[in-house]
Amino acid sequence: MENIYLSETENSLAPTIEPTIKVEDDRTGMSPKALKRAFFDNLFFLQGTNRADASLYDYYVALAYTIRDRLLLRFLKTVDTYKTEQGKLVCYLSAEFLMGRHLGNNLVNLGIYDEVRQVIEELGLDFDEILEQEPDPGLGNGGLGRLAACFLDSLASLEIPAIGYGIRYEFGIFHQMLKNGWQAEIPDNWLRFGNPWELPRPDETVEIKLGGFTELYHDDKGNTKVNWVPERIVLAIPHDTPVPGYKTNTVNPLRLWKAEASEAFNFDAFNSGQYDQAVAEKMDAETISKVLYPNDNTPAGRELRLAQQYFFVCASLQDLIRLHLKTNKSLDNFYERFSIQLNDTHPAVAIAELMRLLVDENGLTWEQAWSITQKTFAYTNHTLMPEALERWPASLFGKLLPRHLEIIYLINHHFLEDVRIWFPDQEELVSKLSIIEEVRGEKLIRMANLACVGSHSINGVAALHTELLKKDTLREFALLWPKKFFNKTNGVTPRRWILLSNPKLSQLISEKIGDNWLKDLSEMRQLEAYIDDPEFCTRWRNIKQENKQNLAAYILKTRNIEVDVNSIFDVQVKRIHEYKRQHLAVLHIIALYNRIKQNPNVEIVPKTFIFGGKAAPGYFMAKLIIKLVNSVAEIVNKDPDVAGRIKVVFLPNFNVSLGQRIYPAADLSEQVSTAGKEASGTGNMKFAMNGALTIGTLDGANIEIREEAGAENFFLFGLTAEEVYAKKAEGYNPMDYYTHNRELKGVIDRIKSGYFSYGDPDLFKPIVDSLLNNDQYMLLADFQSYIDCQEKVSQAYKDQEQWTRMSILNSTRMAKFSSDRTIREYCNEIWKVSPVKIQLED
Repeated sequence: MENIYLSETENSLAPTIEPTIKVEDDRTGMSPKALKRAFFDNLFFLQGTNRADASLYDYYVALAYTIRDRLLLRFLKTVDTYKTEQGKLVCYLSAEFLMGRHLGNNLVNLGIYDEVRQVIEELGLDFDEILEQEPDPGLGNGGLGRLAACFLDSLASLEIPAIGYGIRYEFGIFHQMLKNGWQAEIPDNWLRFGNPWELPRPDETVEIKLGGFTELYHDDKGNTKVNWVPERIVLAIPHDTPVPGYKTNTVNPLRLWKAEASEAFNFDAFNSGQYDQAVAEKMDAETISKVLYPNDNTPAGRELRLAQQYFFVCASLQDLIRLHLKTNKSLDNFYERFSIQLNDTHPAVAIAELMRLLVDENGLTWEQAWSITQKTFAYTNHTLMPEALERWPASLFGKLLPRHLEIIYLINHHFLEDVRIWFPDQEELVSKLSIIEEVRGEKLIRMANLACVGSHSINGVAALHTELLKKDTLREFALLWPKKFFNKTNGVTPRRWILLSNPKLSQLISEKIGDNWLKDLSEMRQLEAYIDDPEFCTRWRNIKQENKQNLAAYILKTRNIEVDVNSIFDVQVKRIHEYKRQHLAVLHIIALYNRIKQNPNVEIVPKTFIFGGKAAPGYFMAKLIIKLVNSVAEIVNKDPDVAGRIKVVFLPNFNVSLGQRIYPAADLSEQVSTAGKEASGTGNMKFAMNGALTIGTLDGANIEIREEAGAENFFLFGLTAEEVYAKKAEGYNPMDYYTHNRELKGVIDRIKSGYFSYGDPDLFKPIVDSLLNNDQYMLLADFQSYIDCQEKVSQAYKDQEQWTRMSILNSTRMAKFSSDRTIREYCNEIWKVSPVKIQLED
């Protein structure tokens, strides 16, 4: 057969002939010749096309399989080593894994990014365009899923035996578009063309029971047992994604479960003409893994969310028990083999499920099972917001998970018996600790309480967050078990968030201090020796400017808005929520606009305000904030009096890939949540690592970022958490601020007047009423402090040499916020797990 490969010098898209590559060339070698051969093999044999007819997506898939092939040897060796070594394995249970695109990240971690770029470009192809063909995996929404992805990267990079478990969502939360300034949600069908990175494992499918009832019976020894008779059974099919560490042989699995019906097709129904009914069971089952976070404003939506949570933890625990029993006769030492981390309360039903599996399915006593369960699980809390602490109606549990409701009642009974012994005559304490809460006659299951009772460790994700958990949100548990509480300040991986996102800055850093900083971010401190080097500072500033130019080009292309690359890029990208206070930045924009309208010649340091983020589909106020941003942008951007000094941009569909464009280009990072509301934040870390300065409150990880960067390199404003609590306790009245602050009144009145809503005063009335009558998140109390702080930002930006120094120091002092540091702390203090070296044969 004639060979179809291209010559190395051929740049046209027409197929040409290349001499046959010798058989002895390594099938998964890293040489340019081996990479080219594999690339064209996959283009021809997997995509079924050749160079003449191939699309950019064909090239992406061919390259993706080429790189996946080079991961598989390491992946299989890693899995095999974990089976034979029998060390402890970290199991990370998370409803979200916001992984971002795999191809670029895998090339970085394999250490062949530049080599592959060169190979592709020698073929006359656009490497960057090929990377752009990969959709962002729709497996997460925000910080929770992004943190989980960073943790998987660090676990593999630190050679820690680990496996991530989650759901293989067919559709992400949604693809965000803007229609007349409003958020519009369309399906995020990220899997419509398949996924070259995953490995289906149908032979390891497990069954998931749902609904039905329980019945008592006696075993052959006369012991009373419980049998769960389900209404239906759903299959969970695992799909493994290899997750490589940075320049290690470790490639850990991310195992995601897809739901399918146990009987996909009802032949009798089809033959009788009931065509819809013939496939109804299949459709019903597959709904479970259909979409991330279905809207839970309806009873059906709430039931589906609970079914999702149970589905993936049940499948994952069955998987772990299967693995354990392959090499162990007993489950007595299960906790010595696995340490399971609950990423928030979404997987907390795992505590009841492990009890069921141990007691009902494997014959352990309740006492044995409870001891194993508590030693196995650890719980990470991610919120201080009471409404975000999951509570499920007991009636829903009884309908969907009848056996688990019984188990939770029994766990609670034993737990409260102990509490009453430890704290007699303190029924108020008992009530607050109880897993079961009664509200207006309805029993609710507090999933955070279940997680606290069933875990040996409880941790917050920033120093302030952990203190507030102990002082307020989980106060009673901290009094009961103070030694259970740990702080594990979040971190992000420098591989994706500096090396991949900001390659020119990475090149400059490595040129000066070598590349070991990517494994040990504390080495970045060595760059401070160059803080007074004009040539280094100029290069640093020029790289930031080039990143801004790239983002400006993207804004022009996607939003048709021309922005000034010499202006301050003031950026706030994160989930849209009232407590994150995107509308505080809008009030500032209107204040600047009012100054210009009063005096068109007023001096204004040019600023480009960039927003991004999604509002939950059922969250009206968050959607209205998006509309306000875009309505203000429509007026401000076109007003000739403004003369381009202010530009406002909302970038739709914020995701990992867009974040990789934005973080390196930002001058100012907006971290303005109400003090005491944000658990940690991770966007604040990504901005600072890339040299952005922060304007922020003393909230979440901002406090620690300020401590590390230096107070003089951080723009601080606003009330502290203690002051917020005090003001609310004494009776906070936002109208006092409105009536006594002339500039604030002018801002609110302009919104009230309908100026930004074509004369309609009712459009933004809910925002105005919320601010003036309640202001739960204290925007008006922080307004003047924020405005004054923004003026300090403007003055500081005028001195570009000093600004560059501050930028460098923000970047070099972020070692604490590497996810490598966070994972080391989890390993040493909570999981008690050690690295395992993966050895490849010579």
